[in-house]
Amino acid sequence: MDLPLNALRAFEVSARHLSFTRAAGELNLTPTAVSQHVKNLESRFGMALFRRLPRGLALTEEGQALLPVLAESFERIGGTLATLREARPREVLALGVVATFAIGWLLPRLQGFQQTHPYIDLRLSTHNNRVDLAAEGLDAAVRFGDGHWHGTEALPLMRAPLAPVCAPPLAARIRTPRDLGRETLLRSYRADEWQTWFRAAGVEPPVVRGMVFDASLALAEAAALGAGVALLPVDLFTRDLRNGRLVRLFDVQIDSGRYWLTRLGSRKRSAALQAFEAWISAECRAD
Repeated sequence: MDLPLNALRAFEVSARHLSFTRAAGELNLTPTAVSQHVKNLESRFGMALFRRLPRGLALTEEGQALLPVLAESFERIGGTLATLREARPREVLALGVVATFAIGWLLPRLQGFQQTHPYIDLRLSTHNNRVDLAAEGLDAAVRFGDGHWHGTEALPLMRAPLAPVCAPPLAARIRTPRDLGRETLLRSYRADEWQTWFRAAGVEPPVVRGMVFDASLALAEAAALGAGVALLPVDLFTRDLRNGRLVRLFDVQIDSGRYWLTRLGSRKRSAALQAFEAWISAECRAD
């Protein structure tokens, strides 16, 4: 005889709560679906398992007899599965990530990866786009650029167009791209970004004098504190834009590269790395 496991589980949870509504919350179903499972089970057995009351449920004698048997069975199944999970060998994945990408995109999504790949222990370190895979013992690294790094294979992840942002008080006095020439323009180590942006905006580039930063996170913090205007990958700073710490100034943006997942071409891809590649590629496509 085939056991209707979904229906039996619906009965067991409903019997513990004496409520289809609370059982639905535990099972991630609708109360109607839970009730239907139980009705199908009662029809199959030819007996009532619950008495439906104006305020909840009560077990019949048949339901009282069935509940402890099911509760013990599901507990034993859960315990056995947990033992099997612990017995499976774990695999370590050492990953270096540009700090901006880690905080602005990856970390909010990592719980999903850990839930679908519980046997992978992820060791995460951040860097400012300068990384040595071999020397640092990394399986892979996320970095920004054109995808060409000597001795590596690169998987494209996502583009990160740059746009000017600043603190709200500063934004209040900027009306046109030409106005930026009167402001302090904060710079990254990629020296030509501001010139490229001004040309895209149809404005002759001014002489840029401002602090130089080696990381977008520090650049963003300086801008939020009112130190000047920064060119940032705005898609990775959505929280700062939503909460008003930063204001995007114009629609004009430039594309100076993209994020890549890179690994040494001479090293075989582990099962953990293959799983991470598949997951991060799917997440980036979904975005």
